[in-house]
Amino acid sequence: MAEERKQFPPYKVIFEKGYGEYEEKKSRFIASVAPASTEQEAVAFIEAVKKKYYDARHNCHAFIIGRNKELTRCSDDGEPAGTAGKPMLEVLLKAEVTDVVVVVTRYFGGTLLGTGGLVRAYTQAVQAGLENAGIALMEYKEGMTLGMGYTEVGKIQHFLGGKGIQILRSSYTDKVEFDIQVLKEQEEAVEKGLTEAAAGKVTIQKKGARYEMNKQFVDKADAMG
Repeated sequence: MAEERKQFPPYKVIFEKGYGEYEEKKSRFIASVAPASTEQEAVAFIEAVKKKYYDARHNCHAFIIGRNKELTRCSDDGEPAGTAGKPMLEVLLKAEVTDVVVVVTRYFGGTLLGTGGLVRAYTQAVQAGLENAGIALMEYKEGMTLGMGYTEVGKIQHFLGGKGIQILRSSYTDKVEFDIQVLKEQEEAVEKGLTEAAAGKVTIQKKGARYEMNKQFVDKADAMG
């Protein structure tokens, strides 16, 4: 089980698109955050934001792609080197999210902010965008279809409820079927528990393992660090 966890560890992504804004000395910094599982998706989002805010002075960006954060990119888009893209990327890295792209659009307010002011503004904008988007956990889960007779339903429901396993689909015909998902490293223990709970009168059909978003783990405070 430990080996499964090591091979397929959970990782964090954003829950949905999000937006945030920060203002300093009349300069507006608008953060647009989106999921992106490929570099092409990230670039397409960046271009779409640039088109939307075509009249802005800067559209700086950063993105991280890959379960192990294999690809990271950032751009200052004309701001002084190191004052925009890098701080934006550092916010994403600190939040430990991946498959994410963020663009911060700046409308100049007429007053220079200096290096420290720019770093602070771009950092705050991305943090606000991440907080709005929310952070979710991707977990590697095995899908199962459980088949049982009506007399076993209560026992199986009790077992699943005790383990916090949600029934995703139920079917009641000449027999009963439940669709569930369990963490890959818990697969063997759950199978054993189901068999014992139903005294062997349950069939377990595996549907294959894949990463799934744990929608019960959506933390909007996590983005702030």
